[in-house]
This record gives sequence, structure tokens and C-alpha cells, in this order.
Amino acid sequence: MRALERKLLRDLWHMRGAALAIALVLGAGVATFTMFLTTLDSLELSVDSFYRTNRFADLFAPLKRAPQGLHERVAAIPGVNQVDTRIVTYATVDVAGFPEPVMGLVTSVPDSGPALLDELYLLSGRRVQAGRDDEVVVSRSFAEAHRFRLGDKLSLTIRGKRKELTIVGTAVSPEYVHQLRPGGVFPDDQRFGVFWMARTPLASANDMEGAFNYVVLTLAHGANEQEVIDQVDRLLGPYGGTGAITREHQQSHRYLAQELQTLRSLVGVFPLIFMGVAAFLLNVVVNRLVGMQREQIATLKAFGYSNRDVALHYLQMVLAIVAVGVTLGALGGAALGWWFSNIYYALFSLPYLIFRVHIGILLGASLISVISALLGTLFAVRAAARLRPAEAMRPEAPAVYRTTVIERAGFQRFMGQPTRMIMRHLGQRPMKSLLSVLGIAFAVGILMTGRFQGDSVTHIMYLQFGLGQREDISVMFVEPTSRRALHDLVGIPGVERGEVYRWVPVRLYAGHQSFRTGIMGLEAGGDLQRVFDEYAEKEVALPPEGVVVNDYLATRLGIKVGDTITVEFLEGRRPVRELKVALLLPKMLGVFAYMDLAALNRTLQEGRAISGVNLAVDEYQAQAIYDRLKEMPRVSGVAIREHEIENFHKTMDQTMLFFTFVATVFSAIIAL
Repeated sequence: MRALERKLLRDLWHMRGAALAIALVLGAGVATFTMFLTTLDSLELSVDSFYRTNRFADLFAPLKRAPQGLHERVAAIPGVNQVDTRIVTYATVDVAGFPEPVMGLVTSVPDSGPALLDELYLLSGRRVQAGRDDEVVVSRSFAEAHRFRLGDKLSLTIRGKRKELTIVGTAVSPEYVHQLRPGGVFPDDQRFGVFWMARTPLASANDMEGAFNYVVLTLAHGANEQEVIDQVDRLLGPYGGTGAITREHQQSHRYLAQELQTLRSLVGVFPLIFMGVAAFLLNVVVNRLVGMQREQIATLKAFGYSNRDVALHYLQMVLAIVAVGVTLGALGGAALGWWFSNIYYALFSLPYLIFRVHIGILLGASLISVISALLGTLFAVRAAARLRPAEAMRPEAPAVYRTTVIERAGFQRFMGQPTRMIMRHLGQRPMKSLLSVLGIAFAVGILMTGRFQGDSVTHIMYLQFGLGQREDISVMFVEPTSRRALHDLVGIPGVERGEVYRWVPVRLYAGHQSFRTGIMGLEAGGDLQRVFDEYAEKEVALPPEGVVVNDYLATRLGIKVGDTITVEFLEGRRPVRELKVALLLPKMLGVFAYMDLAALNRTLQEGRAISGVNLAVDEYQAQAIYDRLKEMPRVSGVAIREHEIENFHKTMDQTMLFFTFVATVFSAIIAL
């Protein structure tokens, strides 16, 4: 063993406490980098496998009703590879022992055999059998929420027709990886589920014999997606088509893609902070070590060791610490990645999780660690290498302090003697001062990162459900109906007051930009659903004309107040109107626009149509109200504000607990 190697081992042993602390901080950065990328890689691998194996569609086109013969015309469109038609409808679900209204999305499957596209992945039981009209396959999350077993019974009310069904299987589908009821913000597995029935009995219950109301298709290789969409829309338009959407805009896939994008953005946050802290600590330790070993450096050079040898000696010390940090970080990151991946697996309806730690991720983490460590110690190592033997034999010369730029600028009279000393010391070694500031900033960033998410979410919830949505129950109808429905609901004992609303799906156009969303029409002077300004200090009245959009939509479309946008309504006769942007508002949850209800009704030339009613109720009579709502065939769904808040916390708590745990552990490491 060479002398420098023995010296390296002795130095590492003497500074083992500081070296281990730095290795742990560096390991924390490697662990977070590995955790996020491993989770992202595993989820993408699992989702891609599920989509490919079960033939997830490329385009989705809902419509009102079309004859089955139209299937061949859709398949004949140039660029279309495969086409599958189906029946999709909403139903009221009656679950024995569960008192509250439950909403279900019922989708048809072939009477026998697998579907051509969006095939089910059976987790238990079997498919529905041909010739049986009393069987149903239930989504896994709904079955688990109600602890259903094969053979259990439930009833679905479809367009006023009640059907008693037997559960013969549980499954997941690539089309419903994320299950969210209409108007919902967060999943509610107890009050919303997806069901699959054989096509013949579902067509009979929904008055759709020989017809369909939903088309899914895949594109041929090299097909022009937009041209296919345009032709599908032209073909389905006369049959109530609301416009074909791509996979990127399909609700389930879009939510999943947004979550994965959030993971990608986090890859550059946590690891960067830890790497920065580690680089700062290495700079401090190596600088101090070089200062303490000036005589040893002089002796080494006197015995013939070159500047290169000395520099490599200290670089080896840095790399040894990095190696320990990378090893610990890789092991910890793999374990955290497994934990984090399973949180997402539970959040989404995936049939399986393919977990792997890709070698490229570990190599990338190692490379970033080495680069950050070398950058942090570059000046200290260079100083050691350039130190001349004669100079190193003497104690380091006292620093020469000069007046700083701040003093020369005339601020000296405002500074006392201690302040001038501090400023001159900082100015004496500006690079060291800068690295110190950055190190402290990164350390504080860790503490902030661990708390900001929870605080932000709490603030959003306060704005959304504390100030904006104040109704107890929101009732949705199967289709737009007359205002008389309000009087039917307000007449139920226990209902204190009600306010109507109108929801219309739209596509907004501004220049070459477009965005598919919806417009919410609210009554003037309403109190149960309100709109606030940017700082939530003042309620904003919706203008009597024009459309109100949030800041996200305004940025996406490149519009401002006073601009005119084209609005294509995707319901009824699908009119196209030119509307002025009357107001811009922030919006925490949801990306849609607002209009005064009367103005929206006039724009659509539909009289006083409504889509639903927000209700304030007596909590002691809530159960009787739920029972009454279950009996109303026009009611397609019921949202209970209290449960929306519960679902939010249920969805976020696991993720928040995980991040809090990670941030706490890593903050403790930095505190060492």
C-alpha cells in the first residue's frame, strides 16, 4: 500500500463522523433521485404493459344513439384500425346496508367472449355468460370498498328500470384506471363504481336494442389523428356525437398522466437540494482539512509528490465519501421506491405492479453525485495542489481585509464596527461565502419542501370547500330538465333551500388554440356555490353577459379580458357562439369556465333548463332525503360535500404521510 493510500485511510478514520454525515446527506439525495425515478419507471412500465395487453383504445367518441349499422361506416374511415361499439349509461346503485346514494357507470361487454378493445382484466370470478341477464362484473375498488364477494347481490336502476344482479367477477379496465364520478374531484370508491353487463340485457334496460352510444377505436400506423377525429365527428354528429377525444384527453388516462408528470417534476427538486447541501459540506470539510494539513502537503511535495498526486489524493478522499453515500442512497432509494410505487398502485386501478430498479437510474445518480461533489470541492483541491512547499511550511498568512463595495458606496456610516467586520470577512472569500449561503439555503429548502405541500393543500381546500362550495348535497340529473325539478327537491322534508345550476361540455377556441372543458352556469345572488377573487377576500358576482375563465385557461388559450372566444357547445344541437371574456379568476380545483345561468340559457336558446340542484339540508333528516333521492329516476348522481372532503383527505393522507416521513428523516440527517 502506498504512503498516500495509508494517509487517505487514516484521514478518513479520523474524520469518520464528518465523512459519515456527508455520506448520509449525499445518500439522501441519491435515495430521493432513485425513489422518484424508480417509481416513475415502474409505473410507466406497468401502465404500458396493461394498456398494450388489454388493447387500450386511441380515440373515444360518446354520442346520443346510433344504429349498429353505423359501425361499418366508422371502420371504413381511412386511418382507423379497429372499432368497438358499446352502450354506456349511468345508474343508481342500491347496496344493501349502505344508506347513502351510490352512482354507477355501466358499460356493456360482449354477450360472450372478450371485447375487441379495452378488454377487462379479471381479478376474480368469471365473465358474464351468454343468455344470462342477471349477472354483472364489478370494479375491484368498488367491490373492496363494500367487501363484496362473488355471488353477492346488488340492484341497479337504469332509466327507471330496477334490475337485481349477481356479482360474478371483479375486474379492472385500462379505460377506468382512475374512477371518478361526473362532477367529482376525488375518487369515492364507496359511492361510485364501474360495472360491466352483457350487451343484450343492458340494451334492453337502456332502450338501446340494435344501437350504441359509445365508440372506441385504434388508429392504423401512420394515420393522421386529427383527420380521423374530424371524420368521426362528421359521421357521428347527426346522432348526437359530442366530439371524439384522444387518449390524452380521456379522463382516466389524463389524470394518470398528470400524476406521472408531477413525479417527473419532483425528480429535480429533492435530489438537487440534497446534492447542494452535500457539495457545501464537502467544500467546508476539505477546505478545513487542507488548512490543517499544510505542513503535510509541504512534506509530500518535498519528497517528490507532484501537484497532480496531491490533487488526486484529496479527490480520492471525496470519491470515497461519495461511494459510501451512493451505496447507502441506492439501497434506501430502492426500498423507498417500492413503498412509493405501492402507494400509487393502491391509488390507481392497476391489475399488477412491475417494479424494477433500472441500472441506468443508479448510474445517473452516481454520475450526478460525483459531479456535485467535485464541483463542491474543486477550489479546495486546487488550492491544495497549487500550494508551494516553502509556503506550506509556514502558517497561513493573515488575511488582508479591504473596504467592501457597500462601504465604498457610502453605507459605512450606517454600519457599526461588528457589521463592518462581518461584511469584510464575507468579502474576503466571496466564493466560500456564496457556497455557505447556498448550503444554508438548500438546508432550509428541505424543511420548507416537507411542509409546503400540506399547507398548500389545506389552503386550497379552504378556498374550494370552505368559501366556494357550501352546499350539503349536489344533485345531478340524467339529462337537462326544466326548472320544475327544483320545486320537487325543495319539497322534500328536511331540504332547507336549493339553487339550480347548468353544466354544459364545451370546446373553447382562441386563434389556433383550443381546449375541451365545460361551462358552469350559476344563478345570480346564489349562496351555496360562490366565486371569489384572487385573494379570497371578496365574492365576485358573475357578469350578466360573457364568460368567466380562470387564469390557467387564459394562459392556455392566450386570452385576456375583453377578447372574444369561440365556444362550441357539445350538447343538444351543438351550437357555436362567439362570447366575450368578461372576467379572469383563479381556480384551485377544476379547469372550467363560468357564466350567469340566465345568460347561458339565452345563449343555448333552451328556456330555463338546468343540469342539477345544490341543496342545503337538515343534517338530522339527511337519511330520509337520501332515500327519497334514490327513488327519483331523473337523478343520475348525488354528491355530498362532507364526503368530498373526506375523499380528499383519504386520497392525500397516504402520500402526505409518506412525504412527511421522508422529509423528517432527511431533515434529521442534515441536522446531524
